[in-house]
Amino acid sequence: MNKIYSFLIVLLSCFLTTSCITNKDLVYIQKAETASESDVIQPVAIKPYRVKVNDVLSVTIKALDQKLVAMFNPSPENALSRSDQSLYFDGFTVDDHGNIRVPVLGELQVLGMTFEEIRQKIEKQLLEEYLNKEADLFVTVKIGGLRYTINGEIGSPGTKTLFQDKVTILEAIANSGDITLVGNRKDVVIVRQFPHGTEIHTVDLTSVEVMKSPYYYVQPNDYIYIKPLKQKTRGFGTNGLQTVTTLLSTMGILFTTYLLIKNN
Repeated sequence: MNKIYSFLIVLLSCFLTTSCITNKDLVYIQKAETASESDVIQPVAIKPYRVKVNDVLSVTIKALDQKLVAMFNPSPENALSRSDQSLYFDGFTVDDHGNIRVPVLGELQVLGMTFEEIRQKIEKQLLEEYLNKEADLFVTVKIGGLRYTINGEIGSPGTKTLFQDKVTILEAIANSGDITLVGNRKDVVIVRQFPHGTEIHTVDLTSVEVMKSPYYYVQPNDYIYIKPLKQKTRGFGTNGLQTVTTLLSTMGILFTTYLLIKNN
C-alpha cells in the first residue's frame, strides 16, 4: 500500500511541474533578468509600406471648388461612414497587374509604390491634364483599413479591420479578445505576403525583444496563428487547481480499482 501511495505522490508531483502554465508563459514583453528598469527599447525603424496586389486604397481628392473633383470621390454618405462595405465598393482595389482604376484618370500603376508616391502621381496627372494650380488641389491616399486574419487560441478569431495607419501585433491581439490561457505566446506565427511570394515567421510576445522585430507591426492581409501550448494536449488543466482536481479524480479511480482487485 505504501508503494502505491509513494507512486501516486510522485505522479502528482511530476504532473504539477509539467502540466501547469507558468507566469512566464502568460506575461507579455518581459525584460531579461539582467536588464535595468531604465533600459530604453529602440524599435526597428518602420519602412514606408509599399502597396501590394489586393490592397484596397482610399483616395480622396479635394479642391477649392469641390464640384471640379466630385467625380473622383465616393458618394457623401459612404465618404462619411467609411465602413468595410463602403470601402469594398468605393475603394480602389489593386488588381493582379498592380493597377487601380480611377475615374477619368483611368488605370494607374501603383504596385510597390508608397502612399506618398501614389499621392504625388495622382496630383501631378490632375494638374497636368485637368486642373490648374489655382484649384488648390489636395489629395490623400491611405490604406482602406488595415485588414488581418487571426486564428488559433484567440478569444475572437476571424478577419478584422482596423482603421489606423499603424497597428502592432499586441493591438491586433487585444482587438481580437486576447490569447487564451492555453495559447503559446512564445511562438506566434505570422504569414505575410510579399511580391516575391509568401513568408512565414514567428515572434515571441513574452520577450521585450519583440518590439525590435520587423513583424511587430501588422501589415495588410497578414495571417496570425496562435499555437496551443503542450499543456492543452496533455489535458491535465491549465493551472494548479485544475491539475490537482484532475489528478485527484484519477487517483481515486485507480485506488478504487486497486481495492476491487484486491478484494476479489
